[in-house]
Amino acid sequence: MAAGTINTIVGAGTLITFPTLLFFGYPPLVANVSNTVGLVAGGITGVHGYRRELAGLGDILRRLMPVSLVGALTGAILLLWLPESAFDAIVPVLLALSLLLVLLGPRLQAWAAVRHPGHDSGGRRLLLTVGVFASGIYGGYFGAAQGVLMVGILSALMAISLQRINGLKNVLSTVVNVVAAVAFILVAPERIDWAVAALIAVGSLAGGYVGARVGRRLSPRVLRAVIVIIGVAAIAKMVT
Repeated sequence: MAAGTINTIVGAGTLITFPTLLFFGYPPLVANVSNTVGLVAGGITGVHGYRRELAGLGDILRRLMPVSLVGALTGAILLLWLPESAFDAIVPVLLALSLLLVLLGPRLQAWAAVRHPGHDSGGRRLLLTVGVFASGIYGGYFGAAQGVLMVGILSALMAISLQRINGLKNVLSTVVNVVAAVAFILVAPERIDWAVAALIAVGSLAGGYVGARVGRRLSPRVLRAVIVIIGVAAIAKMVT
């Protein structure tokens, strides 16, 4: 439930569920795959809770959802075929960069608005597409703090409020989790502990509802502070 709540507000719920599963003796790959499948439910309630912030963003979603889909599929394939060390080494760097983007988001938005009025210029669209694709790969492979990375990218490249960015993040992160979960179910069902996935699904379903109610009431400064705190905790956990 805590993971579902945090995923909706920021996007780092895996940092709760994954270590917990390891503590109880589940193999890392089984824990990661089962966790991805279970957290899909929380994403659905989180998206529903932020539906008002998504109003008017249909064109952006139609453009970015396929990018997240392809990225997630790529990441899921990498998880099943490559050693974890090949990707994990860069995760702390990506998280640190995402936190920097979150902190500098308002200044970057102001600068971009002056230099390039409107948030749909060709160069920014390309950067946004590449960034969403990269975060999709990361989410399909591991997913811990995927939302922090995505909020950082969206904050730097889109001239919309942080709450609306959070709504976009919830949709795109859910797409990533759904695609990765389907890939795991079809290609490696033996890696899924269904009892674990079901328990996480029930808890995250409730947590997604709670997170949407809490997150939508936070001011941009408070929400940004929460993102940074959880992001720093994520980096500390991954490098220790």
